[in-house]
Amino acid sequence: MNDTIAAVATASGVGSVAIVRMSGDAALDIARKITRKERFKPRYAHLMDLYEPQGELIDEAIVIWFQAPRSFTTEEVVEFQCHGGSVVARKILETLLHYGARLAEPGEFTKRAFLGGRIDLSEAEAIAKLIEAQSDEAAKILARQMKGELKEFVEGMRERLLRAVAYAEVTIDYAEEDLPPDLVEEIVEQLEEMAGLAGRIVASSRRRKGMIEGFKIAIVGKPNVGKSSLLNAMLGQERAIVSDIAGTTRDTIEERLRVGSHLVRIVDTAGIREAKETIEAIGIERAMAAVEESDVVLALFDLSRPFDEEDEKILALLERYRDEKAILVLLNKTDLPGRFDTRRLKEWEPLELEARNKGAQVLEALEKVLDDLSEGSEPLLVSLRQIEAVERAKEAIEAAREPLLSGELEIFTFHLQEAIAAISSISRPVDYNEIMDKMFGEFCLGK
Repeated sequence: MNDTIAAVATASGVGSVAIVRMSGDAALDIARKITRKERFKPRYAHLMDLYEPQGELIDEAIVIWFQAPRSFTTEEVVEFQCHGGSVVARKILETLLHYGARLAEPGEFTKRAFLGGRIDLSEAEAIAKLIEAQSDEAAKILARQMKGELKEFVEGMRERLLRAVAYAEVTIDYAEEDLPPDLVEEIVEQLEEMAGLAGRIVASSRRRKGMIEGFKIAIVGKPNVGKSSLLNAMLGQERAIVSDIAGTTRDTIEERLRVGSHLVRIVDTAGIREAKETIEAIGIERAMAAVEESDVVLALFDLSRPFDEEDEKILALLERYRDEKAILVLLNKTDLPGRFDTRRLKEWEPLELEARNKGAQVLEALEKVLDDLSEGSEPLLVSLRQIEAVERAKEAIEAAREPLLSGELEIFTFHLQEAIAAISSISRPVDYNEIMDKMFGEFCLGK
């Protein structure tokens, strides 16, 4: 890591300010060449002219030197805050590369911060996910994780597992010594508590993943029930074609929408029924896939038409996903004479929609659902890697119970070591090269 890296750290496009970042042993020397200045004060904003190798002026920029190890990467770091747009930042970067820096790989700045001991893996992932956060609450949680909240949970769990391993080692080495008779019972209790906590954290994190990725909402119902008009009402614009002809929507239509503090993806699907032609069948297949991928289902029923087999299929779909997804049942066309048997939906506590206000009604109800999905006092696991690590730890802890009760302490210790390795991999695993390459490679340039 002795080489010096550089990258544009701001998004491309038109903007007032762009930032070019450089890190490595030669960063300060290269900064002297591009500015033609010798003296820099650490952590001080210098207003300086920047020059190409041929002597042409590039820009007037703010230059800040962060002296090692008091920098994000723990190396010599220099940042150039120049005028926005792609041209100026690109010319600065090209000049830095000319003087000996190389283009940074995705996530390499954060990777160096990890290798330098500045952050651990949980904090690094929080940095990456903070950029993607789709809700205010997610941003708050990730900001706390950047300060070590998840690391504290990992260390606490690891400490408890190590104590249990220490018991086993003492018992194996000093079998003739008298140990407290209630110690096994106490450890079993602790194992059950840790396994339960791990299970709750995994379930809570899967439920709340939409806080970071954006909750996905699918509107479903039989053809001509009013799904597209509901989408338009929620968006406040004519996004989907509305027609009295059944089967007008042949494909899924996806839009982004802010609901309260949440940014969501809402999908209008094709009407679900027995398809009459190939194109409609494809649309229905995509509708079913949208429901499968969704976090929330808005199920729409038409009060002006009798309950029929197509409605029965929608109800069967809701039953299928009852325990997996949040479901809002909505009754549409309440301004027309009612012919629908609402008793079939009584247990779902349906919401009757007013013709002129249905968009606002659904958004209000949906905000409450999303707020409920976002609640949770447990730490939030922000990646599939973290979720799988806690699941492995849970399985290993559960596997250790029987060997402990039967006195097979070597096997008990083996399973707990597995649990320790799994939980430790969230923050700072023993063998982490492969994990690092995979994880940091998903970062954007300049991070």
